[in-house]
Amino acid sequence: MRIIVPMAGMGKRMRPHTLTVPKPLVPIAGKPIVQRLVEDIAKVCQEPIEEVAFIIGYFGSAVEQKLMEIAASVGAKGTISYQEEPLGTAHAILCAKESLEGQVVVAFADTLFKADFTLDTSADGTIWVQQVEDPRPYGVVKLNEQGQITDFVEKPDTFISDLAIIGIYYFKDGAYLRDELQYLLDNNIKDKGEFQLTNALENMKNKGTIFVPGKISEWLDCGNKDATVYTNQRYLEYIKGEEGLVASSVKVTNSVIIEPVYIGENAVLNNSVVGPHVSIGKNTTVSDTVISNSIVQENTVIKGANIKNSMLGSFVSFTGTPTDLSLGDYNVLKE
Repeated sequence: MRIIVPMAGMGKRMRPHTLTVPKPLVPIAGKPIVQRLVEDIAKVCQEPIEEVAFIIGYFGSAVEQKLMEIAASVGAKGTISYQEEPLGTAHAILCAKESLEGQVVVAFADTLFKADFTLDTSADGTIWVQQVEDPRPYGVVKLNEQGQITDFVEKPDTFISDLAIIGIYYFKDGAYLRDELQYLLDNNIKDKGEFQLTNALENMKNKGTIFVPGKISEWLDCGNKDATVYTNQRYLEYIKGEEGLVASSVKVTNSVIIEPVYIGENAVLNNSVVGPHVSIGKNTTVSDTVISNSIVQENTVIKGANIKNSMLGSFVSFTGTPTDLSLGDYNVLKE
């Protein structure tokens, strides 16, 4: 089994947090989004993960090394491919065409999920979907009476279905997928100006490939600050009670921790209330502060604040009282 992870987007909706780090490496409950994604896929797969192929922009050697470590965490080798310009989902996947062999899971790195099933690898293909109130921003599928997918429609202007494709797909034959993606590029077949995976899926279905929906218990978006803070909250609920969520090296003085929380190595809490649903990175100091439902990254200093529903990057220095923040790395803010 191979996992293909397109993640070359610039993450504009997550700025300023993506000005210094790619969005998939923003932490959720102490681990990068993309690591959570890869680990969750590995849990539902019956097969060992042979390779994790990351499709990225030019993020630098430190990011690439981190991605190799993430692949190793599920017992797989990691590979890097580059997408130099955004030409659509089909083009992004095809950038890793050497890895499109055998059984593959394609997972776009801006969404997380929770599922209580084991992937059925006997199916030709599985498309993970979730019912949504407004399907217009998504690719959607229609089903027949047998529960098989009959249509793929990209961002429908009129109502077709409310089953949105969440961005995670299983293919029994990766080489077949590769050939169908290449056909789109060779023949300049675009939808809304880009090469879309849904067009390849439609072609495969018309040739007899049977796709079935994969149902999930929860779809967690990481597209903007508020959604990411909420996803952090939900993940902390999932993993509460696990060992190591509060590092043994954390220094706590006259402070209260309200679980579930994640607190990294060598963090310092002085005269503060932390939690619930707070993630704090390593080497961060929180003093005279009340903080809830927030993400704070590494090497940050917070003093005299009342913070909720917020994201603070690494190397931030913040003193004050605002309650809803989105501060990127290296910011200094005082009341």
